[in-house]
Amino acid sequence: MSTHWLPQPDDGTDVVGGFDGSSVDDTTVIKLETRDGFLFTPRYGPDRRPTIWDPAEWNGDVPRGEVHAAWDELSRRFRLRRVYCDPFMWASEIEGWADAHGEDVFVEWRTNRPRPMFEALTRFTTDLASGAVRHDGCPVTGLHVANARKIARPNDTYVLGKPAQHQKIDAAITSVLAHEARADALKAGWGVDARKTLTRVRGRASAH
Repeated sequence: MSTHWLPQPDDGTDVVGGFDGSSVDDTTVIKLETRDGFLFTPRYGPDRRPTIWDPAEWNGDVPRGEVHAAWDELSRRFRLRRVYCDPFMWASEIEGWADAHGEDVFVEWRTNRPRPMFEALTRFTTDLASGAVRHDGCPVTGLHVANARKIARPNDTYVLGKPAQHQKIDAAITSVLAHEARADALKAGWGVDARKTLTRVRGRASAH
């Protein structure tokens, strides 16, 4: 594994995540992000493999058992707060993860919705440019981001597309999902001291 990858967050860290799955063509990817905006590709299993599965490396088919094993390990190592999952071709698996870990944790987030996807892309690119989100140096993610092209859509919006079938962008899409999960988790109060929130609501002069 390349030595320029930054270290993973400590076990027990609160994280959100993104998941974009495929079967026999595109890659399947898990990305996680911390509350302070560190986006990373987690590793799992005895060989500490990155959670990016290219079917070409698995006899032409994404190893779904490996993906299940990765989520099982990650759910024990980290505290998953919210994971946005594109359900295409993985709806049953996502339902199973939601049953195991909570429907408020594993949430379907369809990437084929032009307006929500455009808004999520805008947030991600803006925060990446400003330094509000940082990354671990994952080379596959870097390649996928470089491959991604903005494809114009009506009403001055765009979606991400790939210039050729072999030039994958799945890790870029998954990064956007993880970052959107972080934004929504923060809006919902992720990390806010519940007691301080309560005293503000009640109008007290100070928190206890």
